[in-house]
Amino acid sequence: MSDALTLPAEARERAGKGASRVLRREGRVPAVIYGGKEEPTPIHVEAKELVRQLGTGHFMNSIVMIEVGGKKVRTLPKDVAFHPVTDRPIHVDFLRLSKDAKIQVAVPVVFLNEEASPGLKKGGVLNIVRHDLELICESDKIPDQIEIDVTGKDVGDSIHISEVTLPAGSESAITDRDFTIATLVAPSALKKAEGAEASAGDVPATEQAAEDEAEATDGEEAATEE
Repeated sequence: MSDALTLPAEARERAGKGASRVLRREGRVPAVIYGGKEEPTPIHVEAKELVRQLGTGHFMNSIVMIEVGGKKVRTLPKDVAFHPVTDRPIHVDFLRLSKDAKIQVAVPVVFLNEEASPGLKKGGVLNIVRHDLELICESDKIPDQIEIDVTGKDVGDSIHISEVTLPAGSESAITDRDFTIATLVAPSALKKAEGAEASAGDVPATEQAAEDEAEATDGEEAATEE
């Protein structure tokens, strides 16, 4: 697990769309801390520092110690809303954690030893079905990534969750089926599958719509601790 991050914050005295727009113009990002059987705490953080921590690549799977009002609150980032054009963060949800909490997180998958896969060596393609695994983890044992060895895998083989050894303190959030994580396919089979998928054009959202949507979730308790 990555080392805990520290993020200074200030309490928000005013909520609502207008107040949030003012904060964003001042280089701040509105946020909320919820969960832990306590009332939601509206806060705001410095945009530059938030962007820097997002750039570490493991922000969403890290414990973030939020310093607000002279106290430190142990949290896990649960959602970051981004502006659809500038891609800057416009709102963040943090889940308050107790010491012994179990939480659901999405952990990225990394495939190892591709050079030792007969299927890949002869031109096959690793078709990744799940780039992340939904895991239930102890809050102080969140893995940075799940490594899967493809040694010996040939064209036509599949990799299922039952083949993966998860780290201590982690278990799959999906328990009702042995789901597929990746398959080894011939290049022609992959192209055929891609051609069969219909693509729908996304209507770009406006900056105002994005900010309104972020504000709609402000203060809501969306996640549960297990």
